[in-house]
Amino acid sequence: MASHQLIDAHLNALARRLPPDAVDELADGLTETWQHHLAAGLSPTDAARVAITEFGSVDQIAHAFVVQSPSRRTARRLLATGPLVGVCWGTTLVVAHAWNWPVPPPAAALLGIALLAVVATLITSATSRHSYRRARLGDAGGLGLVALDVVMVAAILLAAPTPVWPMLVAVPVSLARIGLTLRSLPAGRAH
Repeated sequence: MASHQLIDAHLNALARRLPPDAVDELADGLTETWQHHLAAGLSPTDAARVAITEFGSVDQIAHAFVVQSPSRRTARRLLATGPLVGVCWGTTLVVAHAWNWPVPPPAAALLGIALLAVVATLITSATSRHSYRRARLGDAGGLGLVALDVVMVAAILLAAPTPVWPMLVAVPVSLARIGLTLRSLPAGRAH
């Protein structure tokens, strides 16, 4: 499609901040809007300026994409439900006397470090307001949380000497979170 240098510059600036498929969609709409204003009798430069003004500045458009990012929404949901799941697992570990399980201390420390890294990743995504790349970290955080839930369920099955009642809550909550998180990640999202 023929375009104008102002529109091309606008799209190039957006391409530095948004995914290619989003920029392609915006390019189609912006070019159609420009052509509409050309057909209405504006000069090519004036039509480009009006079309860009109607679409919004690069900052406005990028902000809108970041705020509506599915990855950011996933991160926010996981952070909101995280304390409940943490209480379920904390109660399970205390009641089951997990400190007596045959788990090497470095493995337990690695699990704790991984949890902190996942939470930091989710917070980065959930609080992102200007960077789509940072918002997309919610997907990595979601995958990390799935891995941690799988490890916790496996630890219960392999290392817990006897079942305790909080496991009846913690395991199903983690399995539900695994399923819901996988559905919210890009491969599970309806397009």
